[in-house]
Amino acid sequence: MQSSTSAVSSQADQAPTGERRVVMCADDYGMSAGVTDAVLQLGRQGALSATSAMVLSPRWQEDAQRLADLRGRLDVGLHLDWTSDFAQAAGHGTALGGAMRRALFGGFNQARARTEIERQLDAFEAAWKSAPDHIDGHQHVQQFSGIRQALLEVVTRRYGPQFPWLRVSRPAGPRLGLKSKVIGALGANALTTASKQAGVPVSPVLSGIYDFDPQEGLYEKHMAQWLADVPDGALLMCHPSTMAESGDEIGPARVREWAFLQSPAFSDQLKAAGIRLVRGVAVF
Repeated sequence: MQSSTSAVSSQADQAPTGERRVVMCADDYGMSAGVTDAVLQLGRQGALSATSAMVLSPRWQEDAQRLADLRGRLDVGLHLDWTSDFAQAAGHGTALGGAMRRALFGGFNQARARTEIERQLDAFEAAWKSAPDHIDGHQHVQQFSGIRQALLEVVTRRYGPQFPWLRVSRPAGPRLGLKSKVIGALGANALTTASKQAGVPVSPVLSGIYDFDPQEGLYEKHMAQWLADVPDGALLMCHPSTMAESGDEIGPARVREWAFLQSPAFSDQLKAAGIRLVRGVAVF
């Protein structure tokens, strides 16, 4: 699909010499009206090649229908959720700090995690009428101890041998900050090793991590650096929204992401860096 912003490829071809393939994934689809609208707009422009849905949101069923015209043009996956307000209202969730402590000190109960993963997959499929192309996690919970083991058990039993790919939140590059190091330390290696043993495909490298600084022009500088550093076949996450929603602590940063990603400046950066946006099903 050729667009005014970029060409998103769905073919499993090798990158030509000097070109790098990147999966550009917008997280949090269905979280709010602003997030949904931003993902739909950017998807139609060709500025994304994947999105991950928050199926515990009361918007999910309606927003899944709105996403239907992008079926086959984007990877559409499950954004597994243990830490949002939706998850806490559902009774199994906890704030991120509590989830991290549980992951580090004993891990989540795997039987309970399996039940919750099945519930979220059921909700995804009921609205999307298809299995997810991929599975990742809100605030990277997919690789937390207890959840990652349950996830692999459910995926291999439910989808084998046509597995969705899994996101591994392993930051890479020469400029890793503390946030990136903490994210990677919470199970990236363990999830990769177990997935390979099970024959489940994974994304090898994650980019797009920053502190959600709302400063004007800073996201554009971050993006230029990410595109310069990212290897072929990496995943670059983003969190766009057309508006800053009440109660969303990263709302202003979401709006700045959306404004930049829809602009010609993003297209120019992709071309200058030799980046082609592709679906994850083409490379993982």
